[in-house]
Amino acid sequence: MVQFSDIASELERQAIELPSWAFGNSGTRFKVFGTPGTPRTPEEKIADAAQVHQYTGLAPKVAIHIPWDKVSDYKALRSYANDLGVDIGTVNSNTFQDDDYKFGSLTSSDKGIRRKAIDHHLECIDVMNETGSQDLKIWLADGTNYPGQGDIRSRQDWLAESLREIYDALSESQRLVLEYKFFEPAFYHTDVPDWGTSYAHVTALGDRAFTCLDTGHHAPGTNIEFIVAQLLRLGKLGSFDFNSRFYADDDLIVGSADPFQLFRILFEVVRGGGYDVDSPVAFMLDQCHNVEDKIVGQMRSVLNVQEMTARALLVDRAALLAAQNENDVLGANGILMDAFYTDVRPALASWRESRGIAGDPIAAFKASGYQQKIVADRVGGAQASWGA
Repeated sequence: MVQFSDIASELERQAIELPSWAFGNSGTRFKVFGTPGTPRTPEEKIADAAQVHQYTGLAPKVAIHIPWDKVSDYKALRSYANDLGVDIGTVNSNTFQDDDYKFGSLTSSDKGIRRKAIDHHLECIDVMNETGSQDLKIWLADGTNYPGQGDIRSRQDWLAESLREIYDALSESQRLVLEYKFFEPAFYHTDVPDWGTSYAHVTALGDRAFTCLDTGHHAPGTNIEFIVAQLLRLGKLGSFDFNSRFYADDDLIVGSADPFQLFRILFEVVRGGGYDVDSPVAFMLDQCHNVEDKIVGQMRSVLNVQEMTARALLVDRAALLAAQNENDVLGANGILMDAFYTDVRPALASWRESRGIAGDPIAAFKASGYQQKIVADRVGGAQASWGA
């Protein structure tokens, strides 16, 4: 049986990128709820994200979204983040809000609209150059609602052409990661609905193009850990967007709906080399907090990922492989379950304290008075929210 002391050093390298938009107001598809203390600027979002890293030691980067986080001076934004102990991470594009994109962006039949969408991504690359970001992440709402509405084949050709121009504009140190989603907001077909479509496009682009796997973007019952294993095997898993869901893309706190699924996913990450020192796989959250406190919600998420990573590292892989090779069905399953049922929380609390971090980061944050301070200070102005 693997002991916590055997894996403690491996936990040191865990880093989970936070999404700036998770600190703004968000909600269901029908209502966005405001809360006191919500950030009004990209700088205030980064300040809140820095609190998560300060108390957990797990979140050294903040992903930004353009145009939601648009500023006049991105070098200054980078310096501001660095002064708070974090870096700017992934730059996320947005081609799903402008009226021009009603019938598609990179897959639009209108060449002028495709040009606009491509130019937006070139702008995002300029932002990457200013902030030091290494990843450009693309998620497309493109698709159709009715059979015959659009030419499915042509839309794939236009997508390939658009992605090629964007990819070729990246520097040698930058990557393109293409996300997928099997439905919504297009209901008949989406242009990048699954990992296979993303894989086909990024493989055609080159070595610096990868697939992004959002854990909420699958049909119910999908074996997500199989997809993880396959993309790792193919060398094309670039990043995760971690969240949780009960029915569809609910963007809930990761691990809240199915902790065992998160464990299974992270075990395949560990087994497939996705957690190795030189792994290209980036961990990121993608969540929208509707009713829960935002900073604490992000802290709960990164701690959930850390806990399940620790459990995945506790799997006795040599014993598991031996049981698998002997077709010892219950023995192999039991080895996995033993690791999953191990309560690593006390050991993690002691390990944090040994590194100068509070054993209970959430309690420490709540006692700091930061939340009360931002509620008092952030009066006036427009609160940041999903879509703004």
